[in-house]
Amino acid sequence: MNWKEENNALCKTVAFKNFSEAFAFMTQVAMIAETQNHHPIWSNEWNKVHLKLTTHSEGNVVTEKDRKLAAAIDELL
Repeated sequence: MNWKEENNALCKTVAFKNFSEAFAFMTQVAMIAETQNHHPIWSNEWNKVHLKLTTHSEGNVVTEKDRKLAAAIDELL
């Protein structure tokens, strides 16, 4: 799945079969984010998870940290 770069962030929306699958995905992403010490801006509405990755410490721009987290998220899918 492709990430869109917009407004200095990598963005993606992922749809699942139901809320439980979406929430399970978010739990997996949370564990990866903790190990990388880099956390997404995200929201969930029923079966969809909206993700936004940007590096706050670098002035809210896309950095290698965002690309690394995006790649790890893609591996879950």
